[in-house]
Order: sequence, then C-alpha cells, then structure tokens
Amino acid sequence: MRRESAMGDGTNARTIVRDGPWGFFFLLAYIGAAIYFISVSDGSFWGVVLGLLQAIVWPVYVVYHVLVLLGA
Repeated sequence: MRRESAMGDGTNARTIVRDGPWGFFFLLAYIGAAIYFISVSDGSFWGVVLGLLQAIVWPVYVVYHVLVLLGA
C-alpha cells in the first residue's frame, strides 16, 4: 500500500506499508480458529455464531492459559 501526503512546506512525504504477509497469516489463523470452534460447537445457528466470535478473540484464550501456566 502506498500513501502520499502533501506536507505544509511544499514537499511530498511518501510512506510505504508492506503488511501483506502478516495480513495473510492472520487471515489463515482466523480461518483455522473458525473451523476449530465451529467443529466443536453443537451445529446450531447460535453455536456457529459463537464459534465465529471465539475465532476472533482466540489469542485472548492463549494469553490467559499461558498466564495460568506461569502462575501469574
């Protein structure tokens, strides 16, 4: 992604953001988590919706369980 903005002094500043690989990684992580959480649900509509919501916040589960293991 390329953004150009005009500075107040007449010069142009250019910022190049290359987040494509990380975005793809997080997309794959979300899809994998969604498949897991939906597969362990009961298959009802609200179970699937809850599985999709859990897939969004799965890193919170990981951090919580790591803190529990560390005794924090």
